[in-house]
Order: sequence, then structure tokens, then C-alpha cells
Amino acid sequence: MLGGGAAALTGLIFVALSLNLAEASRDPAHRYRSINTLAGLTAVFVRSGLALMGYQSHQAVGVEWFIVTLVGAGIFLNGFRQAFKLQSQPGRHRLVTGTGLYLAELVGAAVLISGSIAGLYVIAAAVLVNVAFMVSAAWLLVVGVYGERPAHTTTRERG
Repeated sequence: MLGGGAAALTGLIFVALSLNLAEASRDPAHRYRSINTLAGLTAVFVRSGLALMGYQSHQAVGVEWFIVTLVGAGIFLNGFRQAFKLQSQPGRHRLVTGTGLYLAELVGAAVLISGSIAGLYVIAAAVLVNVAFMVSAAWLLVVGVYGERPAHTTTRERG
């Protein structure tokens, strides 16, 4: 269920960004927030799909979750690194929160790999909060990009 929702959200964000591509790509913080959000939601979709494959042990699910989460976290951290390098002003609290959520997912996967099913509960809680975090990032992105659009005056406004 979460994977389907993540796939739908990814599509909606892609369309919203496509409509405002010039504004979204102008500011490094917007550009990398776009990449992070799309990659993060895609990773949720991929992890959910892998977890649904049959005939796997929970250790195998933990390994899959760990690897895909590690890739997602790497993309997330690289996005912030690039934005800071280009002297943009991404939110440091978003960096800390997102990193913490990815770490919680990695810890949950490690616990699952070690043989304890409790890791699945840690993963579930972390990924649910992380999806909400990514939705808020998408909202901030759309609102931020919309706020930077040039004002268009209509005939009524001029006259």
C-alpha cells in the first residue's frame, strides 16, 4: 500500500515540477530538493516492491531494505552537499531530520538482518515518517517555486 502511494506521489511531484521547470532548476536548493524527494519516494516504491517478493527470509528483506535505503540516503546527503557547495540555503533542520530518518531505517534493516523481526517495526515507523517528511518537502518545493514565478499582469489588473 505504501509503495503504491509513493509511486502516485512521485508522479504528481514530477508533473508539478514539469509545469515549473525553469523556476525549480534555477535555485540549487529547489533543484536538489526535487532530486531528493523524487529519489526518496522512488526508493520507498522499490523497497516496498522488493519486500513483497515471495519466498524470502526476513534477513533477505533486511538486506534489500538496507541497500536501497543506503542508496537513497546517499542521494539525499549528496543533494545537500551540492546545495551547500553552490551556496544555496537549504534548511539545516531538514538535513538533520532526513538523515535521522534514513539512519532509523538503516538501523531497522540491520536489526532485521540480525534475525529480530522487531527491525520491521522500526523500519515501518521510520519509513512512514520519512514519506510524510518527503511530502512536506514536495509541498515546500512547489510553494517555493510558485513564489518565485514572475508576476503576470492581466488586462484587468493594468486597467
